[in-house]
Amino acid sequence: MTQKLIAAIRRTNRIIALLVGLVLMGSVALIIAEILLREIGISLGGSEEISGYVMAGVASWGLSFALTELAHVRIDLIRLKLQERGKAFLDLLSIVALAGVASVVAIQCWPVLSKTIQRGSTANTPLETPLWIPQAIWFSGWLWFAVCSCALVVLTLILLMRRDLEQADTLVGARSELELEA
Repeated sequence: MTQKLIAAIRRTNRIIALLVGLVLMGSVALIIAEILLREIGISLGGSEEISGYVMAGVASWGLSFALTELAHVRIDLIRLKLQERGKAFLDLLSIVALAGVASVVAIQCWPVLSKTIQRGSTANTPLETPLWIPQAIWFSGWLWFAVCSCALVVLTLILLMRRDLEQADTLVGARSELELEA
């Protein structure tokens, strides 16, 4: 059951990463088109605004993929010197801290989106974008990151209670450049 849930989270985050990558490529295409068209005196208008929204969405949604691929930066000088149990403790501590921060950020994002919806806020730009749209994408990315990180806390605790330190390390352990060279 634990393995299936881990695999499902990873699979979901890979699909999300592909979609986010496609959106980012679309944004790049829009910016390139804008640059080329400006050379002949034409402007699509709003490419800066749209690319800013895309970057906020890409950043928030990309965090979960980085989490499940163990791509977040961690300083592991102490961890490298520890035995398996010490490493497992630091890994648990780091995923708990990450889940806590992700949850706090997601919780704090909601009032921003809520006020925008209540006020019917729009961007102060020619596009007059209803701000709830990019904020909902941004918020949902943070919410998904919080859900994924909290799920990894629970799964890591289960693995540690089973004394499956190797699987826990595979799930949330740090990957050091020094370990990769060995």
